[in-house]
Amino acid sequence: MEVECIPFKETGYFSRLICDYLDQKEDLKPFYNRFPQIENFKDQIKEKEANFPSHRRAILVDALEEQYKGLKVSELTQENISLLGNSKTFTVVTGHQLNLFTGPLYFLYKIASTINLTKKLKETYPEYHFVPIYWMATEDHDFDEINYFNFKGQKVQWNKEGTGAVGVFNTEGLDAVLQTFSASLGNSKQAMYLKSLFQTAYLEHNSLTEATRFLANTLFGEYGLVIVDGDHSNLKKELVPYAKQDIFEHIPFDLVTTSINGLTKVSSDYKIQVNPREINYFYHKDGIRERIVEKDGNFEVYNTDIKFTRQELERELEQFPERFSPNVIARPLYQEIVLPNLCYIGGGGELAYWLELKSYFEALDVTFPMLLLRNSALIMTEKQRGKVEKLGLSIPDLFLKRNSFINKKIREISNIDIDFTPQKKHLEEQFEAMYRLAEETDKTFIGAVKAQEVKQKKGLDALEKRLLQAQKRKLRDHVIRMTDIQNALFPNQSLQERQLNFSEVYLEMGECLIPHLMESLDPLVGKFLILKD
Repeated sequence: MEVECIPFKETGYFSRLICDYLDQKEDLKPFYNRFPQIENFKDQIKEKEANFPSHRRAILVDALEEQYKGLKVSELTQENISLLGNSKTFTVVTGHQLNLFTGPLYFLYKIASTINLTKKLKETYPEYHFVPIYWMATEDHDFDEINYFNFKGQKVQWNKEGTGAVGVFNTEGLDAVLQTFSASLGNSKQAMYLKSLFQTAYLEHNSLTEATRFLANTLFGEYGLVIVDGDHSNLKKELVPYAKQDIFEHIPFDLVTTSINGLTKVSSDYKIQVNPREINYFYHKDGIRERIVEKDGNFEVYNTDIKFTRQELERELEQFPERFSPNVIARPLYQEIVLPNLCYIGGGGELAYWLELKSYFEALDVTFPMLLLRNSALIMTEKQRGKVEKLGLSIPDLFLKRNSFINKKIREISNIDIDFTPQKKHLEEQFEAMYRLAEETDKTFIGAVKAQEVKQKKGLDALEKRLLQAQKRKLRDHVIRMTDIQNALFPNQSLQERQLNFSEVYLEMGECLIPHLMESLDPLVGKFLILKD
């Protein structure tokens, strides 16, 4: 695929915080460890190597061997699982919810970015091994966020009642979803593959965790991807000392709150992604996953009758660590405790909350990972590319908001000049003389002059808008074609990757889709990518 780039800040789709981070703004440097440049990984490796307890490797490998039982695994994935027991092996991690049939297209970009970074690291540091990890968010409980995907402008949804962690949800009812999905797919070779993939993943596995593991392994197993489910008793035993510091000492609450205040001092434009709670753990048992709250020196599980004294809760932690589920603040720490990790790859929203956490990690003596913005991309088919070229549209034009996009192009192609900027400048020059006259005669007259200037500028603005509307009507067919192509590339006036499911692109590109992504997505390029088929 031909690749074109545009700076993230020029797309208009990324926050001020993320753009400043990518620019390595000086005021943000206290909030991250090292910026993700290939040469900076040398010191990150040394720091993690010194701070990662060796016994955790064996625990991790044993947990993965258990989780992969019964799943057909590629030689490369099996090799990577074994390598995690080696002290010279490190990981690159991305995480994602268990979205139905992968959810939005960027799920693929996250994983491709992760795999490709491990390849670059191996080329630069051949004496070490690097394993790509997909951390499944099996313990999330917001089912409404993950129970659908978009296909050809319609929502394909799994209607099911359930509470607690979504990973343990059984796959009952997904046969009806497959019927709905199949009806829109057609009968091409690509469509038949998608039907088979959905059926095997969701109708031949008992839980959403099992289905998602199968799906991710099918799509990326040949590239050595290793899939981790953190909802595992032996892994969580390693979390117990840190969970105690959270539950009984409220360490993250104080430190993360201070970091949030520090970020808002850097810029009031920074949107705070998540706020810590005094206790950042859920109690996770028998289909419930509810917050642990402290009340009068004792502890309760929100929305239940479950209660503990401090001694009882400490004993529960020690004996049943699997019953304690970290929230969005504590989960990043959990990942870095159980994985020999160097870098977390995520979207803008994820990096925004990771930037709140560095002081928390430092207080607990856990190495803070490097933070890399995942690849973002716009896939343009050959047919779409032809339309864009025929209309004379540039890539930056396509990212403009609708009105700006149309107005800019109409001005460019119009046979009359609809830009009244020269007239406004001439008007300002005329009023300058009137201001000087008022200064020399009667200063109270200045307000009247200003009011007249504003009135006449508004009149020019109104005339300019009327002429522009007239030209839009005259060039209506051109406007419609422009609008159609922008709608196709930016569905719902949003980024394609946030709206489309991979299946829609797979119907066009078939089995070439993932190999093309693997070839085209450079995780360190630092720009938004346009992939032209």
